[in-house]
Amino acid sequence: MILKFRKLVPEAALPAYAHPGDAGMDLRSVDELVVPKGGRALVHTGLVMMLPPGYEAQVRPRSGLALKRGITVLNTPGTIDAGYRGEVGVILANFGESDFAIAKGDKIAQVVIAPVTQPDEIVETRETDETDRGEGGFGSTGV
Repeated sequence: MILKFRKLVPEAALPAYAHPGDAGMDLRSVDELVVPKGGRALVHTGLVMMLPPGYEAQVRPRSGLALKRGITVLNTPGTIDAGYRGEVGVILANFGESDFAIAKGDKIAQVVIAPVTQPDEIVETRETDETDRGEGGFGSTGV
């Protein structure tokens, strides 16, 4: 697969893998802004992604930012559909103890490219098939 990007601004950086075999590519900011403690902000990447049909991009938090600063992607994972041709933006939330400053070029999130599976048909039924688990959810298997 070839993944194409269009830069909306010259300083935008193409996503890149930090290490061979990594699942996620780092996304970088083209904004300079502060995400206030307890707040959220839309951070721009300056990129348009052109995903091929049959794929999605999942925008996910960076584990180091989450652990050390309380910064996460608010709608994680954020899905970018193959047909979307707008700018890739990342909604960051600050659950940390202080304001979080972002400079141009900072790594703000990661993006994972994944295949999309869609059902051949969607149908309504009047009956639910039986399983060992049944309706057990939310803690039904113990702590």
